[in-house]
Amino acid sequence: MFDAFATLALLALTVTAVGWDVVTRRIPNVLTASGFFVALALRAPEGLDAVALGLFAALVAFALAVPMVLAGAMGAGDAKLLAAIGAFTGPAALPVVLLVTAVAGGVLAVGVAMKRGALGETLAHARGLVLPARRSEGVGRAPRRTLATPGALAVPYAVAIGAGALAGWWA
Repeated sequence: MFDAFATLALLALTVTAVGWDVVTRRIPNVLTASGFFVALALRAPEGLDAVALGLFAALVAFALAVPMVLAGAMGAGDAKLLAAIGAFTGPAALPVVLLVTAVAGGVLAVGVAMKRGALGETLAHARGLVLPARRSEGVGRAPRRTLATPGALAVPYAVAIGAGALAGWWA
């Protein structure tokens, strides 16, 4: 019974987050917080160890997302959604969640960049995320771009997170 309720709750969280992100480019805090607490509540009948594993996976997912948020490459709502997903999946499935999320996010970003005719520029800016120490602002250099930069390529990353969540859940 736990699996059926947990699966429905994860699907509800994922579908709702994707819908909100596609339409508004935001993921509401009430959605990520409620998803997080529902995941832990559904783990509670399994015991404290199950709850602790959910908390641990949520913290790991969030900690891995924070550098991307600080670099301006991911929104805070995406990081909180990853934490809620981690609470559902636990640490055993988290590597699958993160790998599929990263691959799906990359494919999504490349597709959107190609559609907008901005693939070269997008790849150049992505290089700055990977090699930030080599990038310095100054004469002849463009300032660092983030999601907040006007005209920045932004994708609804909840789509990629949702793909990762479902892959991890059923892996």
